[in-house]
Amino acid sequence: MSLDKETVRRIATLARLKVPEEDLDVMAGELNNILGWIEQLSEVDTEGVAPMTSVTDTTPMLRADRVTDGDCADLIMANAPEEANQSFVVPKVIE
Repeated sequence: MSLDKETVRRIATLARLKVPEEDLDVMAGELNNILGWIEQLSEVDTEGVAPMTSVTDTTPMLRADRVTDGDCADLIMANAPEEANQSFVVPKVIE
């Protein structure tokens, strides 16, 4: 795929970039080089290669999935200016 001057102008407009007229040919050449590199990537044989999420082999740290109540309600309620039935008491906002 080769980009011409008019296509580069359209891409610049869509990207909201102001590219001077004299720079459109240079930009077209640079974009064509980038597209050439991308086409080279399609030639690489990736058959049998598993998809990766990272370039390093990492194993996530896992913990047991246990549901607990925290068992520290008394410590939390000690911070409350006012409490009732292990709940924070706040001023009424809506009348």
